[in-house]
Order: sequence, then structure tokens, then C-alpha cells
Amino acid sequence: MKRANLIAIACAGGVMAMTGAAFAAVPLYRMFCQVTGFDGTVKRAEAAPTVQLDETVLIRFDTNVRGLPMTFRAEQVSQRVRIGETGIALFDVTNTSDAPISAKAAYNVVPERAGPYFQKLQCFCFEEQILQPGQTVKFPVQYFVAPEMATDRESRGVSEITLSYTFYPTEGFEQVANGAAASGAAG
Repeated sequence: MKRANLIAIACAGGVMAMTGAAFAAVPLYRMFCQVTGFDGTVKRAEAAPTVQLDETVLIRFDTNVRGLPMTFRAEQVSQRVRIGETGIALFDVTNTSDAPISAKAAYNVVPERAGPYFQKLQCFCFEEQILQPGQTVKFPVQYFVAPEMATDRESRGVSEITLSYTFYPTEGFEQVANGAAASGAAG
């Protein structure tokens, strides 16, 4: 009987540990990608490089919206910057609905091998943004391509990088939107 209880307790503990690991996996993976630049994820930088190379890179900007009544666009389609030079890109977001919306933006970089070298000094990503009905907000992104990219065997020769953003609803907004739709249908 004692052996059966020990096995049951061990199994319950294992299930709890696996459940906890499953919930922790997404934030831990996001942190890992942001620190290492893995999977095209851009790193956050504290300061711009002091070295600028003569070599340039064309930075393209891509915007997407998932499940939100909003428009999202880059004010510029692309920018050509010197490696090591700080660039600033501006993005316009407009709430096209008659209700407030809450959203976050996620990003990635293509080609993936440029991810560790494309770094941001200022960004609106992963922060909840609340837009009132009809409101337009301008978001800046300050970035640079680290000079080390020019000497890395894997990324040397990259002449074009695409920075892609996707705005998606926050959890609370999904619940509020679904509740408002249900109460509108009932009324």
C-alpha cells in the first residue's frame, strides 16, 4: 500500500512539474530568442555601436494585423543604413472600430541569420497598447545592424533584412470583444 501511495505521489508531482514547464516554456523561449537572436528574433541593445562601416544594408519593413479592427503600416517601405549606423523607422497604427482595443506587437527578422545583429534601442513591441476608437498612434523604432555581422561567416554578405511586425489582441481584449459581441447579439 505504501508503495502504491509513493507511486501515486510521484506521478502527481510529475504531472504538476510538466504542467508548470508547459506554462513556462513560451516566456522562457521568448527570453532565449531575444537574448541570442535565435529564430530571427531581434535583440534589445543598451547603446548604439561606436563603429560604422561603409557597407550598407537595405532594411525592409513589413506590417501585419491579426484579428483586430485596425490598420498598421510603416511610414517607409525601406531604409538603407550603414552597418553600425542608428536608424529610425516610424509606424502608424489606427483603431478603425468604435470601441477601444488592446493589442501587442511581436516581431521577427528575415533572414534568420541576421537576427543576432539586428538590434533595437527603442521599440513598442511586447508592450500592451490601448487605442481609443478612431485613434491613430505613431510608434518609433530605433535600431542598428551590429558591425560584427560583416565579419560573421554565416551572415557576411547579407545585403537586405526584413523587419516584420504583427499586432495581435491581448488576452483581456479577446474576452472583452467576445463579451461585447455576445451582449450586442442579446440586446
